[in-house]
Amino acid sequence: MAAITDLDLLLKSMSPELIDGSYVFCTVGGGLADYVQLNPISTFREKEGLTLVLKEEVATKAQLDFDGVFSLITLSVHSSLEAVGLTAAFATKLGSYGISANVIAGFYHDHIFVQKDKAEAAMSALREFSEAD
Repeated sequence: MAAITDLDLLLKSMSPELIDGSYVFCTVGGGLADYVQLNPISTFREKEGLTLVLKEEVATKAQLDFDGVFSLITLSVHSSLEAVGLTAAFATKLGSYGISANVIAGFYHDHIFVQKDKAEAAMSALREFSEAD
């Protein structure tokens, strides 16, 4: 299936899926090779260090510091990396409910990390797009 660029179609067909688990963001020194055994769901190199997105229990076992615990929502629609406005639309919607949106775009899907205690509210807010006329 081809990636979708039309914003209205993306919003109506985003099909948010709440992924099981609790996730945390950690920052570490060194390179990815030093942490690959932790099986991070995502990484990003910043000038301050390497960010690892890990399952909470993995970070705790590895004695890594983190602030906050997050749930992962994956938008099941195949959004194009060139689509304009999708992130702004769902971030604005979530923000109107006091929910932060920490977004990672994969090749096929967008992935949103939201506060763990607001995951169900985030799912309800995102479903409003498919219910709109």
